[in-house]
Amino acid sequence: MKNTDNEGIQEDSPLSIVKFEDAAIRRHWDENQEKWYISIIDIIGLLTGTDRPRKYWNDLKTKLKKEGSEVSDNIGQLKLTAKDGKKYETDVADVETILRIVQSVPSPKAEPLKQWLAKVGYERIEEIKDPEKAVHRAIGTFAQKGYDDEWIGRRMRTIEVRNELTTEWKNRGVEQPLDFAILTNEVYKGWSGMKSKEYQKFKGLKKGENLRDHMTNLELVLNMLAEASTAEIARNKDAQGVDENKSAAQQGSQIAGNARKELEENTGKPIVSKDNYLPKNDKPEQLT
Repeated sequence: MKNTDNEGIQEDSPLSIVKFEDAAIRRHWDENQEKWYISIIDIIGLLTGTDRPRKYWNDLKTKLKKEGSEVSDNIGQLKLTAKDGKKYETDVADVETILRIVQSVPSPKAEPLKQWLAKVGYERIEEIKDPEKAVHRAIGTFAQKGYDDEWIGRRMRTIEVRNELTTEWKNRGVEQPLDFAILTNEVYKGWSGMKSKEYQKFKGLKKGENLRDHMTNLELVLNMLAEASTAEIARNKDAQGVDENKSAAQQGSQIAGNARKELEENTGKPIVSKDNYLPKNDKPEQLT
């Protein structure tokens, strides 16, 4: 299914616009950090209704700084396209910082979001005390999105296998996020023939969408086999550091890759599929 951002922005453009109610919220996807950066004045304008969101934000930023808030340290600037079609330097922040700013905006429109943040915060505290609640929450979320019970059960198992593998990597000297990404790409490539971003593009996913949430049952099974095999080989060979774990990932994922090829030969059908769980009407992404 083809994905498009609204407002005429091309699918593969790093600059896109999301619609929240009737307001245009500008955002930018950072490829290296793999996170969205959102225009602060657009959020301010939406929540307050002011026709001078930039001044409102400058005053709020000064107030937060005087209170000792570290919000200012997490703000960057990007050239974003304004209504006149020209690009101007604009304050932007990631989602976490945006939510922190929203908490400081006294507005009726911000109140529902503040209540949601309080609810989410409480739920996370409860999940720390009882991790089983996090499992039930995840199951409920998948069910609400329309996934069937068989897929949900398998997806939950993949989370367990993935956690076992990443724990194994941590115990074997893998520390940097980039190193985890490199090893993960080796696993994907070994059994599917594609790295993570290639796989996402093959399925028609937007940047930032979770690839595993869009895998078919067979894809989930083979990915689990690849990760479980990788962890077992790393343990047996006492792999240490990125290079040795990379070798283990290549060997472990090849086992799943061979299984995929054998199954394809017997069925005459490709296992790696473009099927995904995107909404059929391909609605513009909402900021929620």
